[in-house]
Amino acid sequence: MNWESASVPAGTFDDPPRKDQVEWRAVSLPARGSDDEDHWFRTTIALTTAMTLRFGGLATVCEVFVDGARLVTSDSMFVRHDVQVSAGEHELVVCSRALTPLLGIQRKPRARWRSRVPVDGNLRWFRTSLLGRAPGFAPAPPLVGPWRPVELVGASTPEIEVRTALDGNDGLVAVRCADEAGELEVNVAGATERLAAGGGTIRVPSPELWWPHTHGEPHLHDLHVRVEAGEAHRRIGFRELGYAADVGRDGLDLHVNGQPVFVRGAVWTPTPLGEERATLERARDGGLNMVRVVGTMVYEGAAFHDACDELGILVWQDLMFANLDYPFEEPAFRALVDEEVRQALARVSGRPSLAVVCGNSEVEQQVAMLGLAPEMGRGEFFGEALPGLVRAAGIDAAYIPSAPTGGARPFRTDAGVANYFGVGAYLRPLDDVRRASVRFASECLAFANVPNEAPPDRRAGVMRDVGADWDFADVRDHYLREIHGVTVEDSDYWDQARHVTGELMAAVFGEWRRESSPCTGGIVLWLRDLVPGSGWGLLSSDGLPKLAWHHLRRAVAPIAVWFVDEGLNGLVLHMANDTPRRIAATLRLSLYRNEELLVDEVETSVQLESHSIREDDVETILGRFVDIGYTYRFGEPQHDTVVATLIGDGLDLSTAFFTPAGIEGRGRGTAEELGLRAEAQRDGGAVDVRLVATRVVRCVRLVAVGAAPEDDGFDLEPGRWKTVRMAPCAAGLVQLNALNLVGSLDVIVP
Repeated sequence: MNWESASVPAGTFDDPPRKDQVEWRAVSLPARGSDDEDHWFRTTIALTTAMTLRFGGLATVCEVFVDGARLVTSDSMFVRHDVQVSAGEHELVVCSRALTPLLGIQRKPRARWRSRVPVDGNLRWFRTSLLGRAPGFAPAPPLVGPWRPVELVGASTPEIEVRTALDGNDGLVAVRCADEAGELEVNVAGATERLAAGGGTIRVPSPELWWPHTHGEPHLHDLHVRVEAGEAHRRIGFRELGYAADVGRDGLDLHVNGQPVFVRGAVWTPTPLGEERATLERARDGGLNMVRVVGTMVYEGAAFHDACDELGILVWQDLMFANLDYPFEEPAFRALVDEEVRQALARVSGRPSLAVVCGNSEVEQQVAMLGLAPEMGRGEFFGEALPGLVRAAGIDAAYIPSAPTGGARPFRTDAGVANYFGVGAYLRPLDDVRRASVRFASECLAFANVPNEAPPDRRAGVMRDVGADWDFADVRDHYLREIHGVTVEDSDYWDQARHVTGELMAAVFGEWRRESSPCTGGIVLWLRDLVPGSGWGLLSSDGLPKLAWHHLRRAVAPIAVWFVDEGLNGLVLHMANDTPRRIAATLRLSLYRNEELLVDEVETSVQLESHSIREDDVETILGRFVDIGYTYRFGEPQHDTVVATLIGDGLDLSTAFFTPAGIEGRGRGTAEELGLRAEAQRDGGAVDVRLVATRVVRCVRLVAVGAAPEDDGFDLEPGRWKTVRMAPCAAGLVQLNALNLVGSLDVIVP
């Protein structure tokens, strides 16, 4: 098919459509994504045969005209619409009506509470996203018009529903094709069977199981379904999912294939079209094993869920309800949201990555914080109707009515599912993490994370709670001052600010991941920024990792070692092996004085069982008391740096550094004073930078134009060579910076 070339309004389609998608020409676009005006979109299509015109999403109150006849009236951006179109040439027009005048119409029933999160509380009547309508974190412009692809679908692509389950060691695949009268030919895992019209169930002997990537391989199997008119294809996975109710734990305690999974995730934000997979790959490479599609945003499409299945990333799926008192008792509204939920659940059902379905974001919290009756926050819809719809859709996942939820108050952290911002917005010290006794954090650790390039000012891209006289740059700077004594007036402010938020995240997840911790996981707010600057994202708006991403990556890696200072109870070393293989490793423990002189070192063999965490007292490993955390303070400290390295097959698997509280370092020094040397070796398009120093070098950064280091912001142990790959990397210079390095060190790239 030859499509008319058309300019596309910004904010609607940002990339060229696929050949089976429709291009639009804007008839009128008075403002970019404004709710104040109508928006019109027009194109022509030429069909050689009758086809279905599928509108994946129309934002928000829209009408669709084909050859001047109005065929669709849509009141929800979350509901799909199909239109049958005959062969021939047709004019297609979509009108997105101005939302602002509609928001001004008074409707009943009146809201029982009001939220300051959206720009207008009457958004509760409209099935639309808060993206672009929440000034604190997602300011304008909002989505308008055909925000999802408009596709032409032929009869040769049957719609199928697939469910998988385990029966002992065997897999069961239930296939349903409701629109096809004839029998089905199904090929799965190399075996072909015929099913009666409408579908049936196939047994697959001993299939490879799907795992989150941190705990195993996310094995998928090809499924082909052929009917008389055509065929459909998808990839399926087999896994057994358990959660809190199954294992007798409060909160959310996920088990996959019988193994507990400590969740380290991030809230998902919509990406530019076509960048879903690359962003999810960054999440996987950063050690994250869950993303939360949050209720303030939008439902994601097949490309997102396909990538999560393939990459082994669990999905927490919110339904798109957040903060507001929705009029579920109004019949037309209720019918609309029931259809929305059925369609949304159909898109995610049968996917091995789906772990949680959540009714809403912060509705229960909103009610409780206003001092209203707790039952208002749940009601019949979230408490009864949605669980029924989830069961009817055959969803194999935990259902949570709201996030946060549970306990005496949903915003308490020691029961149920909590949002934890004690370390963060509430400026609590790090020891609050232990005191809070978090079971599971559905959101946590929102910081103004500085991108690689310093923004034009400290508040660029920074989020703010509506009505607050502070923002998240103030939060970051509070901890920077309290922990490192650095203020905005200091010359190294940006370097230190870039470092401190990741340092905090690593410390919090180290506390939560301990074997004896009651916490089973946390979801950072959020993965990728919506706009440039110091947003909440671990990734900047262009998808590149910030330094915070690297700090967190080391802390949550499947194989990791880290310290937790237990005060008078000593320094405890924690080792995790989430992988399915047993690891025979060597643990090297080193103590340094003046950040340079090795005063004690011990090596010992350790066995890390698969899917295990262990903890060891550091002084027990050393074989003597050395006041390892400088807690008793008997005289001058005998060491100022403790380093633990886990070594397997000759490679450093993980390294952790510890500096006792109250001990000052030696300060900054030149490369010569630090004994810092570096060399670069080329390997195809990549470069390996090898570096070594005689003193501890803090938060080393390697910078080259267009190159991304595999590790960043790391500490360098005295006398130990470290190699960092940078790819791609052209000839020229790699600049080496560090917090305690005066100036920089240039490394020549061959």
